[in-house]
Amino acid sequence: MFLRVSTNSKIPIIIICLVIIFLWTGYGMAGKKNNTHHFEPLQKKLIQDGFDSEKIKSLYKQTQVKFEAKGAIVLFTYSESKVNYDQFSNDWSIRNAKKYMKKHREELAKVEAAYGVDKNVITAILLVESSLGKTLGTRSAFNILSTLASLMYSEARSDLYTMIPKDKKTSRKRYEKSAKRKSKWAYGELKALLKYADQEGFDPAEIPGSFAGAMGLAQFMPTSILAYGKDGNNDGTIDLLTHADAMASIANYLKKHGWRPGISRKKAEKVIYHYNHSEYYVKAVLKIAKRLES
Repeated sequence: MFLRVSTNSKIPIIIICLVIIFLWTGYGMAGKKNNTHHFEPLQKKLIQDGFDSEKIKSLYKQTQVKFEAKGAIVLFTYSESKVNYDQFSNDWSIRNAKKYMKKHREELAKVEAAYGVDKNVITAILLVESSLGKTLGTRSAFNILSTLASLMYSEARSDLYTMIPKDKKTSRKRYEKSAKRKSKWAYGELKALLKYADQEGFDPAEIPGSFAGAMGLAQFMPTSILAYGKDGNNDGTIDLLTHADAMASIANYLKKHGWRPGISRKKAEKVIYHYNHSEYYVKAVLKIAKRLES
């Protein structure tokens, strides 16, 4: 981009300089400004792994694509034990869950009959995961997974480490080990997200997600959507932002992991643990489901 000024121009030189600086910092340095340059080696790897070159380059050029440092830092500092699961089993939450079950009774009955999974458990999971669809995540699943995946490269790891607040930092050695492990996992999830979005005709950059890249009412990771996602409303698309699809996908997931009608408490705990590897989570879901029975 060039700025042509005639010799007769009355525009002060200082203004011209300021405009040039703005154009340079706002456009020419945009990649550096939001750290999207960390995605350059990631793009090459995706292309090497078989993804269409033009699609990948076009996707990462979108203005909403950015290095999601804040979300990634949450994943490094998050503690499951600090989650207040009691909030989901209080009287107010249970009343809302019962209203939800009444509103979606036909869909829940259909799913329960098809998969043999207790509708109370399905509702309990939806309540904990997304407040019955009201909390879907405020970040782009694509951005967070791209950011985490880019940590396989040393420059991205170093930049992110400098952004972690001092009171939440671990040792550099421990961070490096964790970042490399998470990047490998995230890269697999990123590839799954791209496949899922292409399969269903979605723009991956537009799908909302959690700080870990989980998506939809059921908060499935992309690999879980590919493996267990179901079209609950028979519209030809697996979209976990719809209630019917989320319900059917949860039920299918639990069934594939061993849920059966009349399952014992002990076995139910093991099945739900597959959904979220947290004893706090398992106890919360079963507590909510029990309260929904009455």
